[in-house]
Amino acid sequence: MNVLLAGATGAIGVPLTRQLLAAGHRVTGITRTPANGEKLRALGAEPLVADAMDRDALLRAVDGIEADAVVHELTALKDASPRLRADDPTNALRTRGTADLLDAARLVGALRFVTQSLIFGYGYGDHGANALTEDVPFGRPQGIYTDPLIASLQSAEQQTLEAEGMEGIALRYGIFYGPSTFSDLFVGLMRRRRFAIPRGGGGSLSWIHVEEAAAATVAALERGRPGRAYNVVDDEPVNWRDFTWALAEAYRTPRPLELPRWALRLVAPYLAFMMTSTLRVSNARAKHELGWTPSVPNYGDGIRLTISATHEAA
Repeated sequence: MNVLLAGATGAIGVPLTRQLLAAGHRVTGITRTPANGEKLRALGAEPLVADAMDRDALLRAVDGIEADAVVHELTALKDASPRLRADDPTNALRTRGTADLLDAARLVGALRFVTQSLIFGYGYGDHGANALTEDVPFGRPQGIYTDPLIASLQSAEQQTLEAEGMEGIALRYGIFYGPSTFSDLFVGLMRRRRFAIPRGGGGSLSWIHVEEAAAATVAALERGRPGRAYNVVDDEPVNWRDFTWALAEAYRTPRPLELPRWALRLVAPYLAFMMTSTLRVSNARAKHELGWTPSVPNYGDGIRLTISATHEAA
């Protein structure tokens, strides 16, 4: 396939570009930054400089390009606030950005559109011990601080899955870890003793190594059923204490501080909501329908893989 990939130089965009090319697809990577063009060429992709939040400029940029599919992996997490601002740029990329990319998909003749989503669309809080499947209600407001984020996920999915004439697929990723993801941020903060988790270990969440997320995305592009959402998570949910302590041991950093929940809410309100939620999420549908099984089934194996890859790169 000819694939137009938005967010091609991001945390998942780079491994996804590599894996798409390795699978025999051709990739045109959208980036806002001209300097990233050489990075994409080095990977073997064709760069396209455009801003998905400027609809007219985006459509001018893609005019004349032909693509079979568009993949939306745009986020602005580097600009995110721990207080989850109402004008959070990633929310805008999921709402208006999705609409602009769907218009671009129609212009380039694409019939398939894959968008990133997130397991937190199931809602924050304690969902208990049962594994959440894709049949659980998604994107419902809870009347709390995190509703704008949930609304943006619902918008991205609804636009994608209901797009007329388009084979839309949504991927509900777990929390990314691995190179250039949240785990790198956590390690840096722990080195400076500036990272805290809830006292008692926090909630248990489903995570996914970024390389595994990319592999699932390739599988969804090739074999996903139109109009379907898929949970993309590994096999073993983990609480924040176990995950961050494993990171600290692997990277030889101090362990994170542990704060009472009320204190964590004062320091980092959004992280407090995230760290005190329990979402154990099922990947059974993705395994069955996509033929994808994570080769890194749990956080321990994933952290070891990341360390090994870092040593090889050095």
